[in-house]
Amino acid sequence: MATAPAASFAAQVVRGRWFMAYGSFLIMSAAGATYIFGIYSKDIKWTLGYTQEQLNTVGFFKDVGANIGIHAGLVAEVTPPWVVLAVGAAMNLGGYLMLYLSVAGKVRPAPPLWLVCLYIAVGANSQAFGNTGALVTCVKNFPESRGVMLGLLKGFVGLSGAIFTQLYLAFYGPGGGGDTKPLILLVGWLPAAVSVVFLGAIRIIRAPPRPPAVARREYRAFCAFLYVSLALAAFLLVAIVLQKRFRFTRVEYGVCAAVVFAMLLLPLGIVLREEAALFKHNNIRNAPAAAQADDAPVTTTTKPQESSPKPLSPTKTVGARLVAALRPPARGEDYTIVQALVSVDMLLLFTATVFGVGGTLTAIDNMGQIGESLGYPQRSVATFVSLISIWNYLGRVTAGFASEALLARYRVPRPLLVAGVLLLTVPGHLLIAFGVPGSLYAASVLVGFCFGAAYPMILAIISELFGLKYYSTLYNVGNVASPVGSYILNVRVAGRMYDREAARQGAVAAAGNNNKGGLTCVGTRCYRESFLVVAAVTLGAAAVTLLLAWRTRAFYAGDIYARFKEGTATSANGGVAGETAGVEPKKQQAPEVHDGRRGDDPKGSD
Repeated sequence: MATAPAASFAAQVVRGRWFMAYGSFLIMSAAGATYIFGIYSKDIKWTLGYTQEQLNTVGFFKDVGANIGIHAGLVAEVTPPWVVLAVGAAMNLGGYLMLYLSVAGKVRPAPPLWLVCLYIAVGANSQAFGNTGALVTCVKNFPESRGVMLGLLKGFVGLSGAIFTQLYLAFYGPGGGGDTKPLILLVGWLPAAVSVVFLGAIRIIRAPPRPPAVARREYRAFCAFLYVSLALAAFLLVAIVLQKRFRFTRVEYGVCAAVVFAMLLLPLGIVLREEAALFKHNNIRNAPAAAQADDAPVTTTTKPQESSPKPLSPTKTVGARLVAALRPPARGEDYTIVQALVSVDMLLLFTATVFGVGGTLTAIDNMGQIGESLGYPQRSVATFVSLISIWNYLGRVTAGFASEALLARYRVPRPLLVAGVLLLTVPGHLLIAFGVPGSLYAASVLVGFCFGAAYPMILAIISELFGLKYYSTLYNVGNVASPVGSYILNVRVAGRMYDREAARQGAVAAAGNNNKGGLTCVGTRCYRESFLVVAAVTLGAAAVTLLLAWRTRAFYAGDIYARFKEGTATSANGGVAGETAGVEPKKQQAPEVHDGRRGDDPKGSD
């Protein structure tokens, strides 16, 4: 007798939105292969006999693969999420497995440089497929909590590098040993395995409009996920500090990895709790709902004749279609990809991301060189990297939850918050520029936090302004802006100015070497001019974001999530009806039929 309810509950859990969200968290936790390249890059250099310039070339293709994901978004537009995840898993396994075989000497003769670059680019590009398949699906399944969801998911990505490090130290010790080639193999199979396990769970699950009580319970569940992730981040930080100060044994590394694994399982309890509440609620309503279904008259969604579009005359068809394709809808409605790309809002957001987030990436990528030029010991430089990682995570989850709360309670536009975060980044850049003794610790905290905080809010803004129908592609358009900014500010500005100052100091090694190949620069002048430039363009990016906030102030003044709430109406201007949205609940609750192809919520009436 008890077997049927138990089986029914298990089926509900596996098919539910909360288990889907949990699977997405684990996929993001395993998506940090690109963040630990510095750990195994030395083995690539030594075993394949590369120069530093050749190794940097491999690293560049790693970054390109990790950040270029528009094709993943286009695949997601025409296929279900499991196909996107399966493609990503295959690319991850194939790319990193071939890289491991090359580094381990299993491939004879050794592959040429271009082929190694191809291997790591393919493996790193799987991260774009994982993000698109899991993260975009979560945003569509929890549209009213997209800021919170993006903060949590991006937060787990921020922790993934530290998680991988703990697993590697436990699996391939003792003491983390000098051979990092097995880490490449771990990076190859583990993310692919996690994606395959959750292929059936990651799917579009349309939820009906929710009453306020259900929305509040949903928010409390996300807070529980947040507490677990905060505990995991705190443990990782303590473990990193202790492991750098003391020499751990293989068993002690194994204990740390076991604790990490157990904390990754804790959110499953939250999933079971939420699904148990839904199961109980559905059972209570099941009998009355069934009786009402038997007695209810059959209804159709056939609309009056005037609802059908009038045919266009042959002479006007082409012109009308061109105008319709280029004319953007109201903010919050579903833009086409072309409409979003040519819109002023996207231009402003892309520009702010290039120069705002690109500046933080410049600081992060050069933190080792900055510490070396300012005379910090190597242990301190490693501490800077750890601080950036942890505060990157804290920035992501803080921005996700805080921006969502401020938007819901006070209608604070999310672009205004992004502008504030970019302004907060400027003191961090100035601390690097002037090299105040001991200030690099504070700069690491500011830069890491602000980089983490800006990213989920920018991705949430894209979904809010341009809709969710083509979010798979538009999300990846936003991702492209960061490497563009990093190339402009890091390679063309910081790199050239570093080389110029090193040449002035007489430390030129060989013509054409990059800033890591043979040029050594010492002192505050190495990065002063470049980070003054970075600080200036970051101020410009903040100004651009303020302009976007001013343009969208009317949109954010209303309830941008009205269409996802029970008993609210959708207006024509951006899908927001404000406080009077519920004046005609009977009319708004008329039956609707959705095509079921995609998981997007229906648009409001025109």
